[in-house]
Amino acid sequence: MTWIERDGALHREIRTPDFITAFRLVETLVPLAEAANHHPDVAFGWGYLRITLTTHDAGGVTDADRRMAERLDAALTSHP
Repeated sequence: MTWIERDGALHREIRTPDFITAFRLVETLVPLAEAANHHPDVAFGWGYLRITLTTHDAGGVTDADRRMAERLDAALTSHP
């Protein structure tokens, strides 16, 4: 699935086979967000991971969000 821009944010939902896979994907994303000091909103549970990116100070999507989306995509693609 790709990123969808709506309501001033980028959204991506990923289906997973179970809860632990969703959790492990979150674990993969956390160091990237910390390193960039750009933190997505994340929701996950059995079978899904939802990521939302927005720059609250700017009131919407910025280049920083798009760069973070690219980084997250690369990490998710390389995740076993």
